[in-house]
Amino acid sequence: MNTQTLIPLGIDIAKKTFDCALMLGAKFKNKSFPNNPAGVTACVAWIELHAKGTVHVCMEATGIYWEALALHLVAAGHRVSVINPALAKAHAQSLGLRSKTDAIDARVLADFCREKQPPPWVAPSPSEQRLKALVLRLQGLVAMRAEEKNRLESAREAVRDSLMAHLRWLGEEIKRLEADIKQTLDDDPDLREKRDLLDSIPGLGERTLSILLAYGLGQERFRTARQFTAFAGLSVREHESGSSVRSKPRLSKVGHAALRAALYMPAMVALYKTTWGKCYRERLAGRGKPAKLIIGAMMRKLIHVAFGVLRSGQPFNPSLHCA
Repeated sequence: MNTQTLIPLGIDIAKKTFDCALMLGAKFKNKSFPNNPAGVTACVAWIELHAKGTVHVCMEATGIYWEALALHLVAAGHRVSVINPALAKAHAQSLGLRSKTDAIDARVLADFCREKQPPPWVAPSPSEQRLKALVLRLQGLVAMRAEEKNRLESAREAVRDSLMAHLRWLGEEIKRLEADIKQTLDDDPDLREKRDLLDSIPGLGERTLSILLAYGLGQERFRTARQFTAFAGLSVREHESGSSVRSKPRLSKVGHAALRAALYMPAMVALYKTTWGKCYRERLAGRGKPAKLIIGAMMRKLIHVAFGVLRSGQPFNPSLHCA
């Protein structure tokens, strides 16, 4: 597709509404729609009415509120890019804007789209969409169970039965979701093959590999392991200026917190329970790296190893990681 002929369209997404800013030359045409099926249909019709050609839509990855609209726009033949909200914020700051409204945010996204030409978003398959929905629900219930267990420790007698009943229900529902996730992976040949390849990596459990696949590892939109690392917020952020400012490198954390959290325990298991992970830990420790930094490095390493296994189509080879 020739990106020079595309018309920039910024869409600021919220739970109940979304604001559109169509860039027509030096002017904008703005419109707000309800974030529901009727609003999505109306938006597609509005674009066809005012845009004499294919649009390049730019929106932020805000929860799951953008997904239905993105799928409809792709189906309508438009190019859609979904960007990290931090990029939109930085672009707004570079423009020197002093105000912030939904309409202004939509214009910022349209201008970002025109200037940066971000890569297109690739719509996941129905099986991948189902997997992500199940994984997100499972993560929510696991977190809820941890909260209820904490409440139980100091709960009064009057509410203990209620808490115990809820914990039993959570346990049963978590088992049901885990079975649904396994079945979803088994039923899709592509996902099943990816699951089996990831399962060859010591340290990655069944829940973690399903999370990695649900968040898009192995999909076309991540062309390099570094892109997925940034998506997870695991890139290293350095802060240096002149000869006096030399801050310690830190994780950027500009990405999915749930994805980072899902990689923490696998990194610990790999570092202390697997041969290849122990080799990696000893090598970094020998260079004087502190334990916390080594854990973050292993979280990134797991992504790179998983990406390499999926890209090559070959199971994990320990000889490549413990020389």
